[in-house]
Amino acid sequence: MVATLALDTNIAIDFLNGKPASVNLISQYESICLPITVCGELLFGAKNSGNAVKNLQKYQDFIDTCLVLEMNLLVADEYATTRLALKTKGRPIPENDIWIASICIVNDIPLISHDKHFENIDKLQLIKANEVI
Repeated sequence: MVATLALDTNIAIDFLNGKPASVNLISQYESICLPITVCGELLFGAKNSGNAVKNLQKYQDFIDTCLVLEMNLLVADEYATTRLALKTKGRPIPENDIWIASICIVNDIPLISHDKHFENIDKLQLIKANEVI
């Protein structure tokens, strides 16, 4: 098993909601990473929720236990390459997901997600949640 894993937002939310399969899977890894874009999506979700104060603290505490993967010029270059490849294939995906994938590609860390559209990114090491959770 890989020692390090990056979480997509939907998997992080499953974990935060205590879904047993996600909790069990994530607990098997030595290091859990969150692309900075995932952090932004989580924090937005907490702030936009009906219980913002409680959720914001819960989400921030979780983020603090993870290794946050930042953006830089290498990530920006990979984003441009990945976005162009998706455009050429006629397979556009949400912008934030291109950033998430690019961060994982540059850092050589597998991503776990429920989103099937990540399968269209050739260089991404993708763990399909439906196959392991």
